[in-house]
Amino acid sequence: MKILSVNEQIFLIAIWWLKDEAYGVRIREKIKELIGKTFTFGTLYNTLDNLAKKGYVKSRPVQILRQTGGNKRVYYTITKAGLEALHDTRDLQKSIWKGFLKHTT
Repeated sequence: MKILSVNEQIFLIAIWWLKDEAYGVRIREKIKELIGKTFTFGTLYNTLDNLAKKGYVKSRPVQILRQTGGNKRVYYTITKAGLEALHDTRDLQKSIWKGFLKHTT
């Protein structure tokens, strides 16, 4: 069972929502839309790099200006392992909350 941090969950869900439009600036905007929080670009790219190292996302650089040395965007997609980790984390949270709620009512 792979358990994600809260930030990892937020980033993966934002990437899932964006589908083929998931690149840094758009991911940051989607997170702001979803939870009202803005992450710094340092946190954004460190988290994306960590997710890629864990195999939860794949990255694909795309040159957006045709000329040599033009700007590049890196697009992200969730892998099967990333989706499984999201489901595992959700299942764990449901179990934890279920137990918590049983003992607090």
